[in-house]
Amino acid sequence: MNAGRHKRMILFLLAGSAAVILAAAFSVLYGSTGIPANQVFGAIVYPDMENRQHIIIRELRIPRTLGCMLVGAAFSSAGAIMQGVTRNPLADSGLLGINAGASFALALCLAFLPGFGFTGVVCFSFLGAASAMVTVYGLMSLKRRKTDPVRLVLAGSAVSIFLSSLSQAVSIFCHIGYDLTFWTAGGVAGIRLHQLLLAGPVILAGLLAAAVLSGRVSMLSLGEDAARGLGLHVERSRALCLLVVLMLAGAAVALAGPVAFVGLMVPHVVRFFVGGDYRRIIPCTMVAGAFFMLAADILSRVVNAPSETPIGLVFAVIGVPFFIWTARKEERAFD
Repeated sequence: MNAGRHKRMILFLLAGSAAVILAAAFSVLYGSTGIPANQVFGAIVYPDMENRQHIIIRELRIPRTLGCMLVGAAFSSAGAIMQGVTRNPLADSGLLGINAGASFALALCLAFLPGFGFTGVVCFSFLGAASAMVTVYGLMSLKRRKTDPVRLVLAGSAVSIFLSSLSQAVSIFCHIGYDLTFWTAGGVAGIRLHQLLLAGPVILAGLLAAAVLSGRVSMLSLGEDAARGLGLHVERSRALCLLVVLMLAGAAVALAGPVAFVGLMVPHVVRFFVGGDYRRIIPCTMVAGAFFMLAADILSRVVNAPSETPIGLVFAVIGVPFFIWTARKEERAFD
């Protein structure tokens, strides 16, 4: 790595970590119920489970804050990997059908297996995400150039629209519209400790794997021919990267719903600061994604207090203009 870029990455990680800690502290302190800081400290250090304020901190706010950090890091890292592997700046797990696949699987779970616990929800989420990805790449395999950026997005968009329509059909005919709408809006308010204990290790393992594979993602971002020239086994490396994306996106969707635009925006912001090497982008994206998710969750609580705005709406308001700007920038690059 270039020494200057490496120092910039270290500074970014340090500043980002400090911002995450501050945002996490504010997230735990702030809520619809006013709780003094000394009670928050007491709930963390010497909890009294007969104290209502301690229960709120430990059962609601801390899991919510940790969930924000994990979900933001997972979606952002998955988006960075997808952008590198597909060489497409508009790629993320949502645009390529993974989130829609997980949503459709969750709709089936809500409709036909309502008694399933969170373990079943996570399993269905992974199954749906994997099915969507296999479908997208199956459509791409009809042509020789499997990773053509434009056709990959078109295939992913088509699969996303199809699966979203099926999800809506299931919600109408099975009368689960409210539950499905509440979940697909995206949010972290319902995250509980037992859910984190199940999905958290999957996300952490995915983040570790993403960091390990970051060098391969960098080589894949140069193109298949260049990657092979550098001695990389392209098919195997791409399969490993997509498996990591499935782990990250599947677990994150199960926790918070299909929060759009996180995986698209954050890698671009990070790339602006640390350059185009994914060995720098992916670690920094984890920190930046955690901060962005925390900040969006805090904003969702503040903007219409005491009611909460769905966090997916917050990202959509920011993400749609960002998506249009990115698309126009790429269009100018090819002019």
